[in-house]
Amino acid sequence: MLKFTEDHEWLKIEGDTATVGITNHAAEQLGDLVFVELPDVGASFEKGGDAATVESVKAASEVYAPLAGEITEVNQAIVDDPSLVNSDPTGAGWMFKLKLADPSAADSLLDQDAYEKLIG
Repeated sequence: MLKFTEDHEWLKIEGDTATVGITNHAAEQLGDLVFVELPDVGASFEKGGDAATVESVKAASEVYAPLAGEITEVNQAIVDDPSLVNSDPTGAGWMFKLKLADPSAADSLLDQDAYEKLIG
């Protein structure tokens, strides 16, 4: 199940774990990324907490925890090569995995149609 936030993050939810990244729209708006800082495995965040930072030649931007939970894995590949986020933001460019404190909270996020209308 794919969900989206108004802050341009996507979540692929499998059971009680969400893989999180930024949307294609966000990657295009930022331009070519030159730096990515990811959270530590084991770190816990409330919904909306600053979980990661991405920096492009144009701007730096926070990536927020879309839901409350604990970081279980980070994508070291995008730290080594931030351009993966630009070339494949919803695939190889994922940022972190979050064990959700309350998986049902994902129901409050946007679906694909609602997100498309948001960026319309």
